This record gives sequence, structure tokens and C-alpha cells, in this order.
Amino acid sequence: MLLKVDNGFENLHVSEKQPIDFFDRNGLANSVTNQTQRIYCEFQIQDICECLVLTNEKLRKVMDELLKSMEKGLRKETGMLFVDYNSMIIASTAAIKMLPSYVRAVPNGTEHGDFLALDLGGTNFRVLLIKLSGHKADMSGKIFRVPDHIMKGTGTALFDHIAECLARFMEENGLIHAEKLPLGFTFSFPCKQEGLTCAKLINWTKGFKASGVEDKDVVTMLREACQRRKDIDIDVVAVLNDTVGTLMACAFKENSCQVGVIVGTGTNACYMEQISKCPKLDDEHLESDGFPAEMIINTEWGAFGDDGVLEFVRTRFDQEVDSNSINPGKQLFEKMISGMYMGELVRVVLEYLARNNLLFDGHYDAISQRHSFPTKYVSEIESDLQEDEDRSFQKTMQILEDIGIEQVSIADCINVAYVCSLVSTRAAYLCAAGIATLLNRMKKPHVTVGVDGSVYRFHPTFPKLLDEKIDTLLDDSLEFQLMLSEDGSGRGAALVAAVASRMNRERAALTAAAHRKN
Repeated sequence: MLLKVDNGFENLHVSEKQPIDFFDRNGLANSVTNQTQRIYCEFQIQDICECLVLTNEKLRKVMDELLKSMEKGLRKETGMLFVDYNSMIIASTAAIKMLPSYVRAVPNGTEHGDFLALDLGGTNFRVLLIKLSGHKADMSGKIFRVPDHIMKGTGTALFDHIAECLARFMEENGLIHAEKLPLGFTFSFPCKQEGLTCAKLINWTKGFKASGVEDKDVVTMLREACQRRKDIDIDVVAVLNDTVGTLMACAFKENSCQVGVIVGTGTNACYMEQISKCPKLDDEHLESDGFPAEMIINTEWGAFGDDGVLEFVRTRFDQEVDSNSINPGKQLFEKMISGMYMGELVRVVLEYLARNNLLFDGHYDAISQRHSFPTKYVSEIESDLQEDEDRSFQKTMQILEDIGIEQVSIADCINVAYVCSLVSTRAAYLCAAGIATLLNRMKKPHVTVGVDGSVYRFHPTFPKLLDEKIDTLLDDSLEFQLMLSEDGSGRGAALVAAVASRMNRERAALTAAAHRKN
């Protein structure tokens, strides 16, 4: 059951059964003068683009496959996968990694004190100071650049630069000679996490190529860099990625937040899972360590389908986008949803239609160059569709003219808006299927889902489409609400540090009490 849709967007998306209704429902058909040509093009475009329309039946199949992939990722990588009680097959490495975060609880309002946060995920990084008192948080911070020569230099130079900037921030805020503060470190690169304070870099992304870091514990490298300076003393109590931070930032405001989702340049999700349902953690004996018997699992669901299970929804357009990407065959779910690929997917469809004389009078040169149609155009065209009451499509026309398309017609604008709506709707529905799968698996009666990312924040129809489709796919007995996360990578890191500090204090108190009894 959907509890709340609070985004104010009009629902102008494409019907899943009759995409052609888009033209009539929005009162656009009358603006086209050549009725015969218009009708021919409409039906041709509908036929070509029908592969982008996802029925609820297909979405439920996506959910079934995602659940299987999640369960596979939670198993130990022993090489054997039990399919049923009577047969077993050799298991390949799970496409969805289902990585343990070692974060065992969300904020409960009793966290207090001062905490530092480091947020490294791109060419800029941030240092933040957060003062917690119950459900209040005061935050100050500073942004620092990572110069190109440091991004591509040595790991030692990179972490020395981070330590130098951290020291500068601490000095400016009078923290150099203060008590040692707990620090949460958001490190948004692929890592194998082996504990709350241990994460080994798998490989660099986002233009980083610093040598000597891959397969090394980044927390150890940060600590060593700080020790080399001898003027700052920090206590790194947690390392996390931005998806976990998204969940924690929302949980600070709404304790029922148990799922975190990012839909931006990329996409990922995490959720709170019972440790008893994570066979890969069996050897760590976590259920009896005095902490809550659950843990946030980082799904890395962008790789869903890399093992071929999503071929029934992937289209010729998806295949072209994938084959021309920097990582063919990888992150296939992400390539159907995220902002990095949404605009390119629209461009590929538009080029195909133009090459078939269904768009732009058959002129396709202006849209034949890869990445010439950024995702921001998709959002702007969808906004134009909702805000343009007289259906003049001035903004859409301007966008098409800016990329070099001459003599744009109203019919062209209608068709471009139609393709943008199809691609956007499919992305929202696939994301909804993912979230509904997590919620159905958790089976908690009421869960808040923290969401962040540029697509969710700035696309005019995505939030409502996401809300409505989750409600359709969710088990009837369950309730949910979506909440926009505020600064998950910064605030979330400090909150993880705060929760870790609270839990350590609680366990120390219990241990001391037990000793006194003895």
C-alpha cells in the first residue's frame, strides 16, 4: 500500500498497454496537419518502440529473477549452488555481489557528540564536522579538489593529500588539540568490505588511477597518512559507500528507513537484512556478538542481468548502448535506469526512427554522434510536455535545434517527447521492481525508502512513476513511503560513525556489568 506521494507531478507517462494513447490523451494529435502521414508514423513508431513498454507481468518476472540473483549473491562462494532438494549445478560468480556493510543498526536518537566525515567519490572530496544532539544535527564542511596528477599518481600521495586537507579543516575548526573524534569515511569505489573499518579497493573508477591502492585496505592507508603528519589524531570507526549513507541519512529523520536507493549517474540499493539469511556471514558468528542480528547489505544491483537473466526485457537499443559503452556486458540493469545512459538510450532510439524516415524527415546526422543527447534533455523535454499548456513545444524545439536538427516540426516534438516518456517510464518501473523486491523480501509492515540521485531529484515524472509502480507490485499487506535523502555521502558517514560509537559504548557497558557480576 502506498502511504504518501508528495511530489506534485502530473502523471503524463505512457500507458503500458497502449503507448499510442499518449498522443490523444495529451491533446497533441490535432496540431499535426498531415493526418495520413501522422497516423502512419504513429503506428510505425508504436510498433518499433513497443519493446520498451513493460507490463506488470514482465515486471513481476524481473522481480523473480532479481530475488534469485540476490539469494545467489548472499550464499557462500563455494562453487556449488543448490537449485532444489534433488539437483545442484556448478555456480558461477553471482552477478549481484550482495556485499556486507557491517553496519548493524540505524540511528535511534540517542547519538550525541561531535563526529568527522570524509567523503571521497570523485574529483572533489569533502571534510565535514557534524554535531549531534538527539534528532538535531549541525553540520559544517569544506570541499577540496583532488588534482589530476594526484588522482593518477601514487596511493601514498593521494592519501597524504587527503590527510593534509583533513588537517587544514581541523585546524580551521579548532580541532587539532581537541579530543580524538570518531570519523566516518565514505569511499564510493568498488570495495571488498571485510569489517566496519576494513575495505579493500577492488578497482578504481571515475578517472582515478592512483597506484598501489588496489587490493589494499583504504582505512589503513588513511590512518597511516594521518600518522605520518603527526599533527592530527583521528579514530576511523567506519568506512561505507554512498548508498549505505543514503539509508542512514534518512533513518536519522525517520527510524523506519530500512532501504537506501541511489538513482543518479549510476544506480544501487542497500537494505537491512537478517544475518541468519546471509550464509556468506556464517563463519563470522555475528549473531552472538552482542550487536543486533541484522546488517545493511549493499546489493550492487547495477550488475543485475550481467549473467543473462534480463535478456527478456533488453532491446536492440539497450544492446547498442551497451556495446558502445566502456564496459560492454557489465552493469546491464544500471544501463536501463541511470542518468549516465538514459539520454544516450533516447538518442539511439531517435536515430533509429530517423534512419527509417519516421522522424526529422529522415535526417539523422545531428543525432548520430554518441552522447550528443544528454539525460538533462530528457528531463527538460518531459517538463516541457507538462508545463506547455498550448502545446507549442518551444523548449523541445529549442533543444532539437541546439543539437543541429533543422526545420523541427510539431510532429517531431510529439514523437521525441513520446520516446523520452517511454524510456523514462521504463527506467522508473525497473527501479520500482527492484525496490518492491527488497520490500517483499524484508516483509516488514512499514518501511521508509531513502532515495537520492540526480534522476530522482530532477526528473519531473520519475518520483511519481516510481511511487505508483512500487504500490502496484508490493504485497498487499505491506506499506512504504519514499523519502528524499539529504547528503547521504556526508551526513550519512558521520551517522554511521555515531551509531558505531554508540554501539561500542553499549557493548562496553554490558561487558563491564557482566564482569562486576562475576
